[in-house]
Amino acid sequence: MLPTVNGWPDRLRRLAFGLASAILIVLIASPQALALNDAQQLVVESWRLVNQGYLDPDQFDRIRWKRLRQKALENTIENSEEAYSAIEAMLLPLNDPYTRLLRPADYEVMKASNEGNLSGVGLQLGHRQDSNATVVIAPLEGSPAAEAGIVSGTEVLAVNGEAVEMLGLETIAARLRGAVGTQVVLTLLPPQGEQQEITLERRNIDLRPVRTRRLRSDTHTLGYIRITQFSEGVPEQVRAAIDELSDKSVEGLVLDLRNNSGGLVSAGLAVADAFLDQQPIVETRNRSGIADPIQAGAEVLYSGPMVTLVNEGTASASEILAGALQDDERSLLLGSNTFGKGLIQTLTNLSDGSGLAVTVAGYVTPSGRDIQGEGITPDRILDGPEPLNPGGEGDRWLSDAELVLQSMIDQEASQASPDPMPITDDVEAEPTS
Repeated sequence: MLPTVNGWPDRLRRLAFGLASAILIVLIASPQALALNDAQQLVVESWRLVNQGYLDPDQFDRIRWKRLRQKALENTIENSEEAYSAIEAMLLPLNDPYTRLLRPADYEVMKASNEGNLSGVGLQLGHRQDSNATVVIAPLEGSPAAEAGIVSGTEVLAVNGEAVEMLGLETIAARLRGAVGTQVVLTLLPPQGEQQEITLERRNIDLRPVRTRRLRSDTHTLGYIRITQFSEGVPEQVRAAIDELSDKSVEGLVLDLRNNSGGLVSAGLAVADAFLDQQPIVETRNRSGIADPIQAGAEVLYSGPMVTLVNEGTASASEILAGALQDDERSLLLGSNTFGKGLIQTLTNLSDGSGLAVTVAGYVTPSGRDIQGEGITPDRILDGPEPLNPGGEGDRWLSDAELVLQSMIDQEASQASPDPMPITDDVEAEPTS
């Protein structure tokens, strides 16, 4: 038998003591060994945010998500640029153009846009679902892009001669922005047409996201509200527009969401709340499959007859609004099929002033329709070609919307009128057997 000390064989006791000492040394040394610099911390921070919230966690197994973090940290990351490149490379296998890094300058531009300010050429971009091509969702009204006649669905092939295949949406958008008075050359492929190069001059753009006026005919006075994007002040501006039109005794309302590529979902929900009376607006679904139905409140700002104009440039938050109005039978939709973006992103400030957009939820309309890649089909398809100046002179679709709305008003008026009294003789009617 081996000699023992306190019941332990001496050799085992020395071995246990040695192992304990080694473990203690490792534990003491590990924080120093694992210490990360600020740039590496940015990569880990981004990975963690995506890991915690991304809508499709099954994708992580397919792309070996944990290995991507390890691989990123194996490279030299000493400054912000190296961190940004590592984050972009890490996100690329997700194959989700909406989950993306926004470098500080791009992040500031996005926040400014959400506040209603923009400098550039005025193109809103997205990805086509079937080919992942970069396409124009819509040109901003009054922008250089709109004045040049660039239409929804136009494919962007190159910016200043640089092909866009390997660039993210934010990188492409950054190429389009710049100092007022400078120029950018775009290579474009219109939906029906040949490849072309066009030069645009950058300038400050007055977004004016809400525009309103009266539409008068010989028999009716209608209201018109056009919303070009959902930025922070839009709900208050819509409220003011409705109050103004109500004071002018309009009989019906044309809501124009053409070329509205979205923006803040919260703003879109607030506008939906203005037209719906305790009716469902949308149902979001997170990564766990948990559904979160969102319903309008009891206060309705406008309850009269209305029609809504949509087109291929109607996307995201504006599709939430359009889908709710259609499913709740609150408004007819007129125009053409919408873009089909049924995903919701959160936008998070990173520690160095950059931002991270992460797809965290999908949504379905009140009737349960998932519109991702499909869009919303209007109740009435309007004849092409589509007008290039929504709300402007010669807008045939707006004229069609006015006629439809006037017909609805006349029909409601006739149904509300009491039937004329029947003409009878002064003879007591025989009882019916």
